Amino acid sequence: MLHSAVISKIEKANRYAREPDRVSIRKLDLMFQGDNDRHAVSLEDGAWHCDCHFFAAWGCCCHISTLQKMFGQSLPPDAQEDLGVHLSGVSAQLMDMRSSER
Repeated sequence: MLHSAVISKIEKANRYAREPDRVSIRKLDLMFQGDNDRHAVSLEDGAWHCDCHFFAAWGCCCHISTLQKMFGQSLPPDAQEDLGVHLSGVSAQLMDMRSSER
């Protein structure tokens, strides 16, 4: 038979799990298994890093975008920008650069 204090803690944990706004992630360091390889992904001081080639070129990647979707508002605000928003900003910069070269 479970002690009533243990039951109470389990119930509290279940309630907390339904209230994700209680959690705020400040730092992450993990391995992400992609389709082709494993990638080291980290978040520190609101800045993401991934060792994949796409991140090296674009400053964002599907690995980080996945984690942003998984952790949502538990991430610091500056770490919540999703891949589509980032890439649309990069696309706008590239278009500006092309038009200024003409």
